[in-house]
Amino acid sequence: MEGNEQLAVIIPMLKQVGNGIQPEQYDDATPCVAFTVRGVLGHMTDLASAYAPAFRGDAPPTDIGTSAADGIDYGARFQVAMDALLSAVQSPGALQRTIDTPFGPMPGAAFARLVAFDGLIHGWDLATSTQQVWNPPESVVAEVDAFARQAIAPEMRDGDTFAAETEAPLDATTLLRLVAFSGRPV
Repeated sequence: MEGNEQLAVIIPMLKQVGNGIQPEQYDDATPCVAFTVRGVLGHMTDLASAYAPAFRGDAPPTDIGTSAADGIDYGARFQVAMDALLSAVQSPGALQRTIDTPFGPMPGAAFARLVAFDGLIHGWDLATSTQQVWNPPESVVAEVDAFARQAIAPEMRDGDTFAAETEAPLDATTLLRLVAFSGRPV
């Protein structure tokens, strides 16, 4: 399953969770210790807004980072950014392009898988924080898990980009084992 196929499942789920977030929940903590609910929404919106043009082969926008400003409709911007990202990863040539990423140049096919990992984990963060269901298909979780365990190198676990892996309970689902791998307590 390619990253764009994973994102075709994950992004609609993210949008559903985004629609279920109430404004009074924006300042709630999330399992991603660096972000509140508002912070996760802003982070994902900014990254999707930056990466969508890259997957299409377009120049990056110059206004990234504005989603955290006061007065922004976080939910609406999140929905638009998720739609743009999904459209971009499904555009002709998206997986064949070389994408400039925070980790250096990367083939679009590999980067789409990394974006799927990020979306799957941050979707869990948002759903957990706002008492919503996050139940992606086991097949998608298993594919994302297999990729993430190969792609996340120890030097990437700097406490900012990725935290140290935590221990999942023995009876943890594949999703919770992946969440623990991402550095979140489960």
